[in-house]
Parts: sequence; structure tokens; C-alpha cells
Amino acid sequence: MHATCKLNAKKTQSEDAMYAIKAGHTVLSTHVARDGYVLIDNGTFAGFTHDKPLDMQIVDYSTKWVAPGYVDVHIHGFIGFDVMDAKASELADVSRALAQKGTTSWVPTTLTQTVPQIRTACAAVAEAEENQRNAAAEARNQAHIEGIFLEGPFFTEKHKGAQNPAHMINPSIDVLEDWQKAAHGLICRSGLAPERAGSVQYCCDATSIGVLCALGHSDATYEQGMACLDAGANSFIHVYNGMSGLHHRNPGLVGCAMSTCNTFGELICDGMHVNPAAIAAVVRAKGYEHVPLVTDCLRCGGMPEGDYMLGDFPIRMQDNLAHLILEDGSMGSIAGSVLTLQQAVKNLVTWNIVSAEQAIRMASEVSAKSSGIDDVCGSILPGRRADFNILDDDMTVCATYIEGKRI
Repeated sequence: MHATCKLNAKKTQSEDAMYAIKAGHTVLSTHVARDGYVLIDNGTFAGFTHDKPLDMQIVDYSTKWVAPGYVDVHIHGFIGFDVMDAKASELADVSRALAQKGTTSWVPTTLTQTVPQIRTACAAVAEAEENQRNAAAEARNQAHIEGIFLEGPFFTEKHKGAQNPAHMINPSIDVLEDWQKAAHGLICRSGLAPERAGSVQYCCDATSIGVLCALGHSDATYEQGMACLDAGANSFIHVYNGMSGLHHRNPGLVGCAMSTCNTFGELICDGMHVNPAAIAAVVRAKGYEHVPLVTDCLRCGGMPEGDYMLGDFPIRMQDNLAHLILEDGSMGSIAGSVLTLQQAVKNLVTWNIVSAEQAIRMASEVSAKSSGIDDVCGSILPGRRADFNILDDDMTVCATYIEGKRI
């Protein structure tokens, strides 16, 4: 944490009192406001004003940005723990660690395992989310669990990545409904490959029960992808990675992602999963408003370099990237990242692909919209939980607030 942040952000406000944050730039839902005050009342946003509030504490961040807390909608784990471990206590530890990095909401993400294993993981996430809601105010120092993203098992082998083809199956609405029961309704998004039998009907059925569909880990043709989009799918899983590429005579799933309106294309912006020039191509094709930043972070995020497990597979984290370990001990394909959203935002601004405001929105409100959770997170709006970040001009997160409390 920067010394200036320590100096300017003395914890003078009472946890339950109304107070104001004085900001140089505030990323509101409609625009960036300069030189104003964000009002906080009992842990929720109470409005914004350019006039200095009277008779309340003011926390001075007048040289900083105030931005919505980041929302990670595709993340498997952190600090040594994985969603598929199915332990509510470990998910709480991940939630606390993510909040320290500026991520104030997250969607725990499963991967391709057996149907019973995924069900158990969903139940553990539901338990962790319930524990969060029931926690005392002083214990609410965690990134909020906002849903569950099922990354698999409805994929195909050619672009399997680090997903185990032995557990891949055709989409089944009956299976999804069973998982949703275990999840207490938390599942908000389900991934699938459009070329699998029953994919179009699955998109119709899942959407009808409030679960959005995401396309990826797939060798689908452009036409197969479009059929699923026309049936209700709304997003693409980490564009470029794990999908049929763009060719001028066969646009593939990448072409489908880049050419369609009102769809969301996730990007992993660590500079290694996708070249910055290819990132710029997607952003310019779709507009930043349809490109959510995700981390696809694994359990090795926030951990030392070394060997870890991802589902059934051994992986090695080295030079800020995780690879599968092959039988001969060499490193195979990329398995996932150790990225944080604060670093993804910094990268996009450093690479001059988008503005600071746009990068912030891509990691907050755009991510929330892509998973249908923008009614509870991703924006600074009156009545919402006061989850927000204080940023330097270089997009370094120097303070994070959860429900109005600096954590």
C-alpha cells in the first residue's frame, strides 16, 4: 500500500455512521465525475454530490480514483485453494484474499469433473455464500460470492485445454437442475461446446430457468456457434483460448465472438494467454462494453512458483503462468493464469488499448452484466453495497472497501 494512501485514509469513520469519500475521479454508472463526494450510509452507497457535505466525516482521496469494486466472473481458486476442493472454509479464505487485491465480488468457477463432484462443489459454494450472508458486520471482510460459473463438463476434446475429456458429457438440463438444487440457486452461467449433441436445446432450457450460457472449449463452426446464440447463449469463454480460430473461409468460434452484437467475450489480459494486439482486435470489434475482464486464476495464484493440481492434472506455475505437466515431466499447454483483476486493468491501460475508465468498467460493470449479476454489484449506485476501490492514476489499488469498511 502506498504511503500516501495510508496518510489520506485514516480510519476515522464509524462503521455504521454516514460519511463521505472525497475523490478526484469517481467512476459512476453514467460517467466519470471529477472532484466530488461519494456518500456512504450504513455500508451502502447513498449518492454522489459535488457540494461538500456538512456535519459528517470526510475521508480525503482527492488525488485518487474511486471505482466500483472489481467483479471476477471466471476464477477457479487462489492462495492454494480450488473451488473443486469443495470446502466452504477454504472458499472463505479465498474471498478474504481476493478482497485484499481489489476484487470485491466473485463467481466461483468449477471445471470438468464427474457429475457428483461438481454437485458437491456447488453445495460447498452455497454453504460459503450462506456463511457470508449470516456473518456479523465486523467479519464482512470478504469478496462477495455472487454466483457459480460451470466451466464444463459439456465440452469437446480438441480444445480441451486443462479440462479432462474423460468427464466430458452432452449438455443435460436435468443434470443442471440437480446441480442448481445443490447450489441453492446460485448457478448463474454454464459453459458448453456448441457442437455437442443437444446444445441448442440446452441453451433454450437453461436460459428459461435463469442460467446464462457461455460458449467455449470447442471446435464449433461459426454456424454452430450462431445456433446456440440464437437459442439464448450470451457469452464466450476466454476468447481465442480453447476455441476454433478465425479463418477467412471458416470464421470459427472466434469469428462468432468478434462479429456478433450484444454478446460478451471474456479476455484473460495477462499478456501471455492473448497477445495485446489480439486483445485490441476483440475490443475494437465488440466495443469495451462487451468485453469482460476475467482472470481464470487457479489455486496457484498468490502462491510461490512450483507444482500444484488442477482437477485430475498436475500443473506447474512458473514465470506467472501455469502449464500442464506432461508424462515426461515437460510442460504442456497453458492451464490457466495467476492473474488478478487489478493487474489486468493496469495491463490494458499500460498497453494503451483502452482508457482508465473503460478498463475499470470492463473489470466491474461489464463483468457483472455478462453473468447477469449487475443488479447487485459492479456499479456505484444508491442503495447498493458500498464495495469500492481507491486507485492511483496508474491503476494501482491502494485501498479497498467492503460494505463501506476499509479492509
